[in-house]
Amino acid sequence: MLYSLHVKNLALIKEQEIEFSKGLNILTGETGAGKSVVIGSVNLALGGKADASLIRTGEEYALVELVFGVENKLQMQRLKEMDIPVEEDGTLILQRKIMQGRSVSKIGGESVSARQLKDISSILINIHGQNDHQELLHKKKHIEILDDYCEAELAGFFAELAAKYSHMRELEKELSETDIDETARIREQELLEYEIGEIEDAALVAGEDEELESSYRKMVNAQKISGAVYQTAAMVNSGDGEESASDMVGRAVRELSSVVSYDEELEDLLSQLSDIENLLTDFGHSISDYISDLEFDDEKFRTTEDRLNTINHLKDKYGGSIEAVLKYMEEKSKRLDALSDLGAHRDKLMKEIGEEKSKALLLCKKISDVRKKGAKGLSEKLRAALIDLNFLDVRFEIDVRSDEEKITSRGYDDVEFMISTNPGEALRPLDQIASGGELSRIMLALKTVVADKDDISTLIFDEIDAGISGKTAWKVSQKLGELSREHQIICITHLPQIAAMADTHFMIEKGLKDGRTVTGIHSLDEEAGIKELARLLGSDNITEAVITNAQEMRKMALDTKKSHR
Repeated sequence: MLYSLHVKNLALIKEQEIEFSKGLNILTGETGAGKSVVIGSVNLALGGKADASLIRTGEEYALVELVFGVENKLQMQRLKEMDIPVEEDGTLILQRKIMQGRSVSKIGGESVSARQLKDISSILINIHGQNDHQELLHKKKHIEILDDYCEAELAGFFAELAAKYSHMRELEKELSETDIDETARIREQELLEYEIGEIEDAALVAGEDEELESSYRKMVNAQKISGAVYQTAAMVNSGDGEESASDMVGRAVRELSSVVSYDEELEDLLSQLSDIENLLTDFGHSISDYISDLEFDDEKFRTTEDRLNTINHLKDKYGGSIEAVLKYMEEKSKRLDALSDLGAHRDKLMKEIGEEKSKALLLCKKISDVRKKGAKGLSEKLRAALIDLNFLDVRFEIDVRSDEEKITSRGYDDVEFMISTNPGEALRPLDQIASGGELSRIMLALKTVVADKDDISTLIFDEIDAGISGKTAWKVSQKLGELSREHQIICITHLPQIAAMADTHFMIEKGLKDGRTVTGIHSLDEEAGIKELARLLGSDNITEAVITNAQEMRKMALDTKKSHR
């Protein structure tokens, strides 16, 4: 669950902290008080798009911090698989700091990307925004909802079908490339023969370019190398009447040897100095051998340079490395073989495509069967949830239509939600019937049904009450109360029927502080909650009668919650 939300310097919020509870958390306030900023700040912390304009005027940064308590074992397992640092008691802290031109996100003090935050949010929380129910008007959303419902049964099939579909598409692309006339075939064949011959004539060997470049670099710098090596040898080895490093170290060894018998501590120093003398002697021999082999061969230089030019020409033309050039030749050789006998190659490809399509169709059939079975169960659960939400004579079905000519990596089904809200009316597509208020209730029904199946513990609803009132509002309130028995619900609402069902009620108000507008958030006790219910009932003048009405509504909500426990 979401333990707390801390917001600093965001829009009209100077600094606020909200400690949420289990059950149903209700947020109310006047229009324009900043209710949506609260939900927006949660979205920001979970990787939503950051805009520097959100930073409170005059401040350098905005900060949002969420503290979650991970209680579900499956959630904990998935977070560990993502290497997310969760504390031993299950506490998980997400923080996002927004500055001009950039933002920094952290989990448990460690920096993470916005993409990682979104992946984590899909495990911990589900947010329903003000216009999310409009997505139900698009058929592509219907198949997503059904597939999410059937996820456990479909996951393996999708992975296998994606591989088959990808291979089939590659074969189809290769087949389309064989659809050329004879003149084009001959022209391509001649080009391939030339390219393959050019590469074969070079007799490339993997890794030879690196060896040649090393040798070439040595030859190009031969004069510089020679001068440095001869100077080094002169400094180390004795000769030409000048005292060398070897001479001086040898004389030092002799000097120290003459007195070592007088002090045992000198034995270790003498041993170290003798090792240096031996190293210098060995080095002198090695550098003398190097000098004896040091010579410049004009013919070898030209041969090396020509070979490198040939290799680099092929690398520039066919790939950035010898391995890439050889792979290019292999691919073009296959293409040349295909062009040499185009008819047989086409027949082979068509046979392979047919085999892959048969396998893909078999997987599509399995996926479709799972969807149709899931559609039946989901339809029944949704219908029951819709009846609870005051769709008294509703019929709801999920239509799954298959088309073998429309294979994709997700199957060959077309899914559409069909509904009838009045007796005697035929089932029709959702976008032809449902109003805004009905869509809100349908989305709530979906959230209710899916919540029983997934492991997300926190659900946020931003004005799920759009377009509803009266008895229907009370039904929505009851459904939210029911959902809050097993999940933490955070809900922004304008309706007293929904606010009355609160386990914890927060008031969001806009006011002045130090001459500036600020948004404040605070929890309401029972008495203050009753007064806020009275305000939501629409009365400018809160009379005893309005207070009594609010008290009765609150009591009805509490009685309803008790009866469902």
